Amino acid sequence: MKRTLSTIITVIIFGGILRADEGMWIPALLQRNEAEMQAMGMKITADDIYSINHSSMKDAVVLFGGGCTGEIVSDQGLLLTNHHCGYGWIQRHSTVEHDYLTDGFWAMTMEEELPCPGLTVTMLKNMVDVTDKVLEGVTDQTTDEERAQLVKENIKKLVEETEKTTEYKVTVESFYQGNQYFLMYNEIFKDIRMVGAPPSNIGKFGGDTDNWVWPRHTGDFSIFRVYVDKDGKPAEYSEDNVPYKPDYHFTISLKGVEKDDFTFVFGYPARTNEYLPSVAVNQEANVIYPVVVDLRTQILDIYNKYQEKDAKVRIQYASKHAGLGNGWKKWMGVIEGIRSFKGIEKKRAFETAYNDWCMQARNRMKYMHALRDFTPVYEEYEKYRMATTYMTEAGFSIELISYAASFAELGEVTKDTPQEEIDNIISSLKAETKAFFKDYYQPIDEEVAVTMLEAYRAAQPEDFRPEILNEIDKKYKGDVKAYVDYLFKKSIFTSEENVNKLLDGFKPAKAKKLMKDPAIVAYNSMYEFYRDNVKDKSKECNDRINNLRRVYMEGQMKMIPEVYPERNLYPDANFTLRVTYGKVGGFKPKDAVTYRHFTTLDGIMQKENPDIYDYVVTDRLHELYDAKDYGRYADKDGSMHVAFIAGNHTTGGNSGSPILNAEGQLLGLNFDRTWEGTMSDLVYDPSICKNISVDIRYVLFLIDKYAGCTRLIDEMTIAE
Repeated sequence: MKRTLSTIITVIIFGGILRADEGMWIPALLQRNEAEMQAMGMKITADDIYSINHSSMKDAVVLFGGGCTGEIVSDQGLLLTNHHCGYGWIQRHSTVEHDYLTDGFWAMTMEEELPCPGLTVTMLKNMVDVTDKVLEGVTDQTTDEERAQLVKENIKKLVEETEKTTEYKVTVESFYQGNQYFLMYNEIFKDIRMVGAPPSNIGKFGGDTDNWVWPRHTGDFSIFRVYVDKDGKPAEYSEDNVPYKPDYHFTISLKGVEKDDFTFVFGYPARTNEYLPSVAVNQEANVIYPVVVDLRTQILDIYNKYQEKDAKVRIQYASKHAGLGNGWKKWMGVIEGIRSFKGIEKKRAFETAYNDWCMQARNRMKYMHALRDFTPVYEEYEKYRMATTYMTEAGFSIELISYAASFAELGEVTKDTPQEEIDNIISSLKAETKAFFKDYYQPIDEEVAVTMLEAYRAAQPEDFRPEILNEIDKKYKGDVKAYVDYLFKKSIFTSEENVNKLLDGFKPAKAKKLMKDPAIVAYNSMYEFYRDNVKDKSKECNDRINNLRRVYMEGQMKMIPEVYPERNLYPDANFTLRVTYGKVGGFKPKDAVTYRHFTTLDGIMQKENPDIYDYVVTDRLHELYDAKDYGRYADKDGSMHVAFIAGNHTTGGNSGSPILNAEGQLLGLNFDRTWEGTMSDLVYDPSICKNISVDIRYVLFLIDKYAGCTRLIDEMTIAE
């Protein structure tokens, strides 16, 4: 095909569209990438990475919990993931007396490994293309509504039929915005125990300041173990369970990395939207994300103020702070990256070439119309997205209100509700109450409530917001603090004792009174506004957008092979197992600034500041550094390498993913991206979109030399 001028411009401006170091590849189809990967330096085959005929690397990679990746590194089910992925469990097991966040945790025997009830890890066993079966009955004349119903019915039938023939959990996942479907067979393990974690001064070294930033000096790892029943099958926790014997576990390399080394990451990337139109990217970067960043900045400032004053509060709010702070810092980077590296302009340049391609054939007009029709839908959608954003980020960030919301079901019981159902609700609420008050500090919540309600009230118009915000104007003359004082004084949900009294003596006759609690009233006001004014409109906009995205994606799937025949096309991340690959190397984020590809323990000592919690260096680490006692984990240059960067396309969910060398040996654990490149979920630029990994040698050094937990080292297969 002859390339138009605009297409040539797109190649220049849009740059590395679908470059070798961009892409999140489906492992079952990796043969398509094998030649390129081997040309870049890979010494193994695609079959070594993913196979259903013999053990392969896929049998050592798991979805950890609901949002991270882990890898198995011994024949006894030992599992590595990031410190921030295990952080919630480290925090839950911590008390003032046993502060594992501050001191770290190391189980010196299997008997000391701590159960984590509710934590699961999921392993992919097989995936099969079932596109034809899912789209059976769909024709060019099928309406969007009819198509959605057919797909839903076909998936349900397919899952039901498959479940009769397998012991595994079966799901059908959509790829390429509904243009391809895979049937996934997953094994879910339910007895996972915490084995080890470094102190937060190592596992979170640099805190929010360094988060998403290179150079990094964070020992971001934690250790767990998978247990099964005596027959080797997944089972709930039992003292009789035994360590899992995996079909495959990773060999660990002590060779480290050099510039331009081939690497690949194997994991569960969460969500990307690489194929969004420019109007959508603009809404994300210039409308929604700035609001979220502003609101979270105010909340985190409040958290910081109280956490710095009280060790107990620091522990209570550590996980909450980390959860808020991670997205807060990332979205700032996305905003900056999109603006600085002309992300929207690059999207528009691609769209010009896309329209040129559409104009060359009459049967492509539907693809051009899809791109055009995005603009009015997103303009309509903005109002509802803003309303939802303020409700979730401001209204529901008030812990009292979010906690009270869980009692709404109890408030709806009647004398006709079966007692067994009531007892189940109460049992669940008692467990939630215990967990809530363990990590709750009312002065923080009161200040957050005042700050967030003031922001919520100021941003949303009087005729399009929850009635509770108008009540503040009418009943409290706009005095938000006066309303918050009333809310916290009158609500039963500020007292664990009072809540438990309510639950212990609950009768259906008390339900109506419960629903009048001011915290439930506030929640209901927000939710009812959302339900009555936002929910359906948002769904309507979303449905239209998803249908347009499917058609737009179909157009790109046809256009890109024709216009860019040298490029493969990969689907957006959707929390399914993927492979991404690239080379080790530094980068230049701005004029006169150049970063090398690795950091060392020297940098930790240079950053040390005993007055700032995130930059405290423990005495033991100092001792090892001063003595240069790195053992066999030192690099050939004699230093202790801590982290490195490479050009692997990663996103959230890839946290904890194994980063592997040309032989498929473990080099480290992926834990972050460069701040300048966090826009890679929307727009990928290979010059700045780099993934950050903790060097496995630093991990082993900390386990062995720092903690003295040599039993874990002895379990692992290590290649010198």
